[in-house]
Amino acid sequence: MIKKSILLFVFTLIASSNLNANPTLTTPSVALTGVTFSISASGYDLERSCDYRLELEGNFIEPSACSSEEVIEFDFLRFTEASSESAKLILDGNVVSEEAINVLPGWVSLLPPLISILMALLFRSVVPALFLGIWIGSYAITGFQTDSILESLLNITSIYVKDALANPDHAAIIIFSLMIGGLVGIISKNGGMQGIVNNLSRFVSSSNRAQLATSSLGVAIFFDDYANTLVVGNTMRKVTDSLKISRAKLAFLVDATAAPIACVALITTWVGYQVGMIDISVSQISEIEQSAYSLYLNSILYSFYPLFMLLFVFLVAGTGKDFGMMYQYEIAARSGKDPSLQQKSKGYTNDDETKQLEPADPSKARAFNAFVPILMFILSTIAGLYSTGEGENLQDIIGSADAYTALLWGSLAGVLTGFTLTILQQILSLEETVQAWYEGVKFMIFAIIVLILAWSLAQTTEILQTANYLVSILGEFLPVPLIPTVIFLLSAATAFATGSSWGTMGIFYPIVIPLAWQIMFLNGVADMEHIHIIYSSVACVICGAVWGDHCSPISDTTIMSSMASGCNHIDHVATQLPYALSVGTIALLLGTVPTGYGVSPLIMIPVGLLTVFILLSIFGKRVE
Repeated sequence: MIKKSILLFVFTLIASSNLNANPTLTTPSVALTGVTFSISASGYDLERSCDYRLELEGNFIEPSACSSEEVIEFDFLRFTEASSESAKLILDGNVVSEEAINVLPGWVSLLPPLISILMALLFRSVVPALFLGIWIGSYAITGFQTDSILESLLNITSIYVKDALANPDHAAIIIFSLMIGGLVGIISKNGGMQGIVNNLSRFVSSSNRAQLATSSLGVAIFFDDYANTLVVGNTMRKVTDSLKISRAKLAFLVDATAAPIACVALITTWVGYQVGMIDISVSQISEIEQSAYSLYLNSILYSFYPLFMLLFVFLVAGTGKDFGMMYQYEIAARSGKDPSLQQKSKGYTNDDETKQLEPADPSKARAFNAFVPILMFILSTIAGLYSTGEGENLQDIIGSADAYTALLWGSLAGVLTGFTLTILQQILSLEETVQAWYEGVKFMIFAIIVLILAWSLAQTTEILQTANYLVSILGEFLPVPLIPTVIFLLSAATAFATGSSWGTMGIFYPIVIPLAWQIMFLNGVADMEHIHIIYSSVACVICGAVWGDHCSPISDTTIMSSMASGCNHIDHVATQLPYALSVGTIALLLGTVPTGYGVSPLIMIPVGLLTVFILLSIFGKRVE
């Protein structure tokens, strides 16, 4: 018995020593000069955790905290020069673990999105532009090694595209988009969409009324931007075409109402995500006793860009005035030559798919057959949000809901309703209905391809720490009144470069409140009297994200707006850009900046709205 105990003890001791003799380092794939990062160590001798040191660029660094934890963290590390460096874990003067780190100049992280954006604008084709951007990003991640050119090319599909498809949220968006496309196919083929057009044509007798109807429908479907974009774009396209409104204008009305209303309405799929991110941030500040949802509610008054853009949309629609490239496109469309139509000379066109969606029997065109499935989709989505959420009140329930699951349930309910109505009325046979659904799915394929490429590009920018680099170069000096302004600009730059407003929110929300509060503390103003800085900072994350999203040709919502509206994507970006820049500038200068200095938003909102009206009155020209 004693021998067995001794043997067991020796075996355990040997096993433990072997285990602890092989610690491992976890390092970033890429490090940027001037940008802080962290390195962790695991598998080490727990009893000697405080004795380990990290050697980096010839310097010996102590752990940020040492205890009997499973992981040792070395935080706030920074390289000064680009090179191929090694991080070494040292114990008693001996190297016990070593990992190579690819160190790049900070500006390299901007190359993938900038090249994609420039290529898209120059050659007016988004797929090659995105592909090239991903390749540049993949090549940068490998350290720009000559022998890795082919490897970086192959990694586009084997790593980045595959990972983009493997993301559960991305998969949900793809399925949802395809289902909505299928629904559009059914209600188009059974005459439901034509019925809506026929009914609206009785009341929407002018281009102004059609634009107002489109804008109103965009606000009505407030609960999700993706649903908004796909439903409004596909529903109103025939109406606006009949009145010779350019596809670029339709895409603008769709895009400029989708995200702005989704981020300020009280119960949307965005709010749950926003509140969750804010909660991560506010939980780090014991002095702030307000809940995350309360902070969100108070921030709405400081959300100047979404509020101003919504007014601008209705002013443009109601007055019939435009400026910039949009005016030229509208003039051309009125003469029957819309330059923003998807054309083969400009790249992809879905004209063939559109022809396949003509009503099988125009005499059976009834708005009922489109209205009921869309209504079922909306109600089922709202019910899904309610059933997947938790809380004591409606706001908490919707805020905690699984938005993607709700959208999937809603889209399925809509498709099944469309199927049932079509077959019961004997408009189409079962096989013909399935074929109509399939034709609608095909309508969305190109948009899905672009989305996947945009997500893949975003993955490379995440690895290359594009957002962190932007923060490092723009966020070093933050006077208290200008904290919201700088956050606005950083958020906009990140959304523009990455093409993702949600990704931008995920990056900035966890750090914004602690950052703002720390700067306020250092300046002796960390108190409730200056809590408006926190409210405005929270608002500026979403404002900047939506603004950058509206301006970016690689934005997923911008891409979906183009596809749903049947508009050439680059034409949509080019015509929307002057509007977004104009409204964004007003929001920044007459909203964010003055309120940072203590001016009430209740004063600046009317001033900003009036300025938006004056802007359109001066520069806008009525399209006859």
